[in-house]
Amino acid sequence: MRDPHELYTLAARPQESTPVLVHAMRGSLDAGQAGALVSRHLLGSLQVERVATFEPDELVDYRSRRPAMTFEDWRFTEYDEPVIALDLLRDDEGTALLLLHGPEPDLQWDRFTAAVVGLVEDLGVERTIGVHGIPMAVPHTRPTTVTSHASRSGLVDTQRHFMGTVQVPGNVAALLELRLGRAGHDALGFAAHVPHYLAQAEYPLAAAELVRQIAAHAGLALPVGELEAAAAETAAQIEAQVSASAEVGAVVHALEQQYDAFMEAAAQPNQKTLLADHGDMPTAEQIGAELEAFLAEHAGERPEDDPEA
Repeated sequence: MRDPHELYTLAARPQESTPVLVHAMRGSLDAGQAGALVSRHLLGSLQVERVATFEPDELVDYRSRRPAMTFEDWRFTEYDEPVIALDLLRDDEGTALLLLHGPEPDLQWDRFTAAVVGLVEDLGVERTIGVHGIPMAVPHTRPTTVTSHASRSGLVDTQRHFMGTVQVPGNVAALLELRLGRAGHDALGFAAHVPHYLAQAEYPLAAAELVRQIAAHAGLALPVGELEAAAAETAAQIEAQVSASAEVGAVVHALEQQYDAFMEAAAQPNQKTLLADHGDMPTAEQIGAELEAFLAEHAGERPEDDPEA
């Protein structure tokens, strides 16, 4: 493997401790664009300073994910160059944190994750947190739940885990968490559960919950009001569409009943599952099939523009 340090250019080294690094990269596995919304929200709400920029020509497959170009009249005027960057942000109380954002690399995953692990160690990061969305059979009318995971026990609450052992399509965020854990670093991840019937659209309710999870597990004061306002507007639009279709309304009602049964079971003493009936738990093959179908629906789509591009 070539030197990972040559994969990025360091713009400015932080002059203070940056104990937390958040990574929210746009990729195929981000239902409701939850992770992308978190990144866009933090970049638009907080003070930002560029720390490092990765070389896109080394990491992006332009033929499978073609950047947009603008053609006006008789000439090309704009090129939406992919930007994979590490930025220094400050929360509402002035506390520094790092944000890794941009399109998920298509190529050189080992070299890229090695480069990020090196930056984590070089910059004194004590904890990394990855966020994204996953499609689930949950209703939009209930609070957003999350699947949490970490590189070692004690970092997240394990009482609500119910999937057991499954194999899912790989992604850079998961590989980074794995590599960081094996290198002895604390790495956490939160996947917001997005209603499967809304997985293709922006779902700010999930993004707002992810911001709250980051703030709670990193001791940060992060704004969430704009996302909550967008979530309320989105909820009103969804409700209008659901009300117009008896068939869709019936599906949502069934999901509500299932969700409520799960939560009632989870509240019982010594209950460690969200499932009311263990026999209803999907198999590893079913979960893998659902994720594969979600990825297939995204094939050929170009991720939403990076606000820093």
